[in-house]
Amino acid sequence: MSVRGADIIFSPLDTAWALDEGRYSGALKQNMVWLCGLLPYAQAAAVMARIGKRQVSDSSLWRMAQQAGQELSKPATCDLLEPTPQSSTKSADKKVLSMDGGMVNIFGEGWKELKVALVGSVMVEEPDTSDSVPTVHTQALRYSAVLGGVSAFTPILLDLVDCTHFGEVNRSCIIADGAPWIWNLADAHFPNSLQILDWYHARQHLSLAAQALFPDHPAAATTWFLSHTDDLFEGHLAPIVAELERADLADTAAYFLTHQARMHYADFQEENYPLGSGSVESEVKQFKHRLDGPGMSWSRPGVEHMILIRAAVLDGSFDSRWSQAA
Repeated sequence: MSVRGADIIFSPLDTAWALDEGRYSGALKQNMVWLCGLLPYAQAAAVMARIGKRQVSDSSLWRMAQQAGQELSKPATCDLLEPTPQSSTKSADKKVLSMDGGMVNIFGEGWKELKVALVGSVMVEEPDTSDSVPTVHTQALRYSAVLGGVSAFTPILLDLVDCTHFGEVNRSCIIADGAPWIWNLADAHFPNSLQILDWYHARQHLSLAAQALFPDHPAAATTWFLSHTDDLFEGHLAPIVAELERADLADTAAYFLTHQARMHYADFQEENYPLGSGSVESEVKQFKHRLDGPGMSWSRPGVEHMILIRAAVLDGSFDSRWSQAA
């Protein structure tokens, strides 16, 4: 994905943020912290040496990022970068919320879950021909993430949806995989939003069902999977469930029964809703790319500060948040 660059904004935060080592201007520190949110500290130092012609140790960059993370954790106003449609796209006047989780290695604690949320605007690209289906995708507005469980994630999530006015649009949807914690949050806090089970996860479970029905006959499993893919897309789950229950695969059938209201993909497509949660899953990978590189192990405060910086870098809010912190 593309990442917005850091603007050159002269905001002297040396004294306010205790970064006044006397060698760097506020604007330069701003760009160095932005770079730390994009790259590991050693790589950021190498970029500064080659491109910025500045010798900065990775430990100095780490210190700047930690101090900046503390400031970015303070409440700030929410200035959204609203999407600008391309000539062939238009806003679908609806918003999407996705949630997912990943794992981060915390020194002394082991692997801990990182929960990520994304709110975006739904954009529609008109087809070239009248018999083609419009292309629907999500253009991100704001990301939030937290290291912790549902109780830690919930207030972060509610702040995000308030900031992005998610609940103020006439039509909104929540797209995710089958994790129960996600749908529990959706039911509790967003009862008026359409719920969509990610199409690719649904197809994956259909494939697993085919393998369970024909464990020793891969060709038959493939045939069954292909023959029922249209049923799944149309939301016609009765034939799928019936065959699974006849084969004493009630647990497998339960997945489709649990999510049947979230599986009317043909109807969702007709209404120009996105069918996949790939955007937020990509953002989990973006967070993990910075937090889970080879040999990386973080302190809890260190990773919490970097999560804030990384989110602001990815959604383009870094410069406005830096200015607000001044």
